[in-house]
Amino acid sequence: MGTECDVLVVGAGPGGGSAALHAARSGLSVILIEDHKEIGTPVHCGECLSDVAIANLDLQLPDSVISKRVEGIRVIFPDGTEKRLSESGYVLEKHLFEQWIADEAVSEGASLHLGHKLTGMSKVENGGKFSGWLCEGKGEAFPITAKIVIDASGVAGVCSKLTKLNERPKVIAGMQYEMHDVPTDGYLDFYIWPEYAKKGYLWMIPKCDGRANVGLVSEDKKGLVKDLDLFIEKTHFSDLEIANPPWRDDSRSVRGFGGTIPISGPHERTYADGLMLVGDAAGFTSPLFEGGSHLALKSAVFAAQTAKEAIEAGDISATNLAAYQQSWKREFPPYEKILKGKNALYSLSDDEMSLMGRCFPKEMAAMGPHGKAMVGLRLLIRKPSLYFRRIIPAMLAFGYSRAKYYGW
Repeated sequence: MGTECDVLVVGAGPGGGSAALHAARSGLSVILIEDHKEIGTPVHCGECLSDVAIANLDLQLPDSVISKRVEGIRVIFPDGTEKRLSESGYVLEKHLFEQWIADEAVSEGASLHLGHKLTGMSKVENGGKFSGWLCEGKGEAFPITAKIVIDASGVAGVCSKLTKLNERPKVIAGMQYEMHDVPTDGYLDFYIWPEYAKKGYLWMIPKCDGRANVGLVSEDKKGLVKDLDLFIEKTHFSDLEIANPPWRDDSRSVRGFGGTIPISGPHERTYADGLMLVGDAAGFTSPLFEGGSHLALKSAVFAAQTAKEAIEAGDISATNLAAYQQSWKREFPPYEKILKGKNALYSLSDDEMSLMGRCFPKEMAAMGPHGKAMVGLRLLIRKPSLYFRRIIPAMLAFGYSRAKYYGW
């Protein structure tokens, strides 16, 4: 028999849940499918949202999904220099957050189907005019005929693959442990230490009950576990009062988890006839620290709004869905500028990175145009040759990465 709907959302991560919620709330008939049998597992990210992002997204987070209130981030350079970006926010229990937003979508009328995998898509026409997608897959809800499909399938980009809309993006690999009894003062720690994370960084993200996510992303995909283990062994994380190293003691290192993160930037095409891509499926991550939850959540809002307007207008063609790409481009961080700075940063030696770090003010949140000029002057005085090493783009990447609408 099959099922019909206005909008089919593929993937029940933060982007998919948000898309289903906002589309259903606007009065559209929505089906949300997830290929796993449980929402929120496995966890693939650091689980953070700043207050700026929460306000922009108009989220009313329930206490049940919040793990810890945090004060901001601290960037730690290779020589140990520490600089802060104070801006409050939350560390979430990501699996509970994703389950909550999917439940909210269901409460607004969306139909949720777990263990459903999309395997095929073919265009449907009515009188020679595109009228939707016939979607095949594994699960009792298939086949599904949808006017619009919103792809929130993550870096896999299922719909791009099935429709040949985009090539698979370049990715960076991430790995983290959830550890216990990790001391914290309420800041997220980001270590720019190439010794352990080549063209990447490491982090400590505190959670409630003394837990913390300790992990890294690196272009060296094969050495992730080895490098993370060595980082823990050589730093204060190994000083915990336990008999065995924390990354090998099941009572302290609860689990290892990770995945891949797109780093090619937004796809050139994030929409087509009756199709929009959100979150990682669209390549939406912040290039410096690879955060993506805030961009997934907001791109889903834009996609749902565009779907509502297109269906009401009776025109779901790519031409009419172009408004979606215009919406996210107006608001999202300047990817190319941040990427340029990131590449410049990773071209520096450890000493040069540390020198740049020492030139930053102790509190980077207050670094406006005058502050940036002062940093540039300090660099010029201490090592003029760094200007020929693209130090300015590297420095500016930190400012661009703190997006106007999303914070850190």
